Amino acid sequence: MASDDRWLERLRLELTWFTGRAALGSRGAGAILRFARVRPRQRGGFQPLRAHEITPQFLDRAIRALKRWKYDFLGMDEVCRRAVTLPEQRRFVALTFDGANKDLIDFAYPVLTHHAVPFTIYVPTAFPDGVGQAWWLGLEQVIARESRISLMMGEKEQRFTVIDVAGKRALFSHLESWLQTLPPADLSAAIADLCTRYRIDLAALSRQASMDWEDLAKLAADPLVTIGSGTVNYPILANMKDAAALREMTMGKAVAEAAFRREIRHLAFPFGDRTSFRRSHVVMAEEAGFASAVSTIPGIVDAEGRTNLRALPRIAWDGRVRSLRMLRVLVSGVAFAPVKPTGSAAS
Repeated sequence: MASDDRWLERLRLELTWFTGRAALGSRGAGAILRFARVRPRQRGGFQPLRAHEITPQFLDRAIRALKRWKYDFLGMDEVCRRAVTLPEQRRFVALTFDGANKDLIDFAYPVLTHHAVPFTIYVPTAFPDGVGQAWWLGLEQVIARESRISLMMGEKEQRFTVIDVAGKRALFSHLESWLQTLPPADLSAAIADLCTRYRIDLAALSRQASMDWEDLAKLAADPLVTIGSGTVNYPILANMKDAAALREMTMGKAVAEAAFRREIRHLAFPFGDRTSFRRSHVVMAEEAGFASAVSTIPGIVDAEGRTNLRALPRIAWDGRVRSLRMLRVLVSGVAFAPVKPTGSAAS
């Protein structure tokens, strides 16, 4: 069903392109694009995280296209300014990257520096410290290697048999959804149990996938790079008590400010969809001193203060799609329904 919905949405966007709406009109002041991993295309049929990856070649094509379409490339400080002032003639696009993945500096940074465009990276500080848990990578590795999998789900041990790629994808989706409902301590215990059973070194896997502080210092020295916070451990805030969620925000900010010796003004809500954070977290972001906070709720940034700066929408690009036509439709804003002026965010 999810696959059918995705292709129906793609058809709708393609029709938007062919009817000319993307070329004839646009909405809002600009768009914030969200990426996670950037690396060469991987082989193999089982790639459950493919939607969160793009290739360096696609990044290059996308930047070239956005330049042809006369978009201004902005860092998040300037996005905040454009969001509260009168509309400008040219629309903007902001490139943002979540998670401090190692492949950002290996594969994305050369493309971004070649084009001399600003971008923002949101750092969850436990990962460059070497103690973050990329539990989604551990889950992927277990399912990729095994055909019979057992784990504790609640108080009961569950067993699964997966013999083909379709079955592995379905199991990954099922277990990922379940893990995302757990409080952080329970999620950590569940993934540790699973990885221990199948001899996956989650700590090593997580360290290998993340930039260290030396990598990040190189990026921070570039005036085109904005460093933002991705909290400390990149938890689903909606699964936490308010005090713990606020501590994730304030500690992530404090650690990053100490490391980079600068003010950290911008936050990304981990995962960032409508189920992963609440209205109270938007208020907390302001209390913690952030000038902006981005979600992954799709939409366009309006001017004149019509978009809440601490619940900014982002277009989370699906790496399985390589259509520049779709990119133009999405950044134009015509694919999104107008949003009524409000001071609130996620419900």
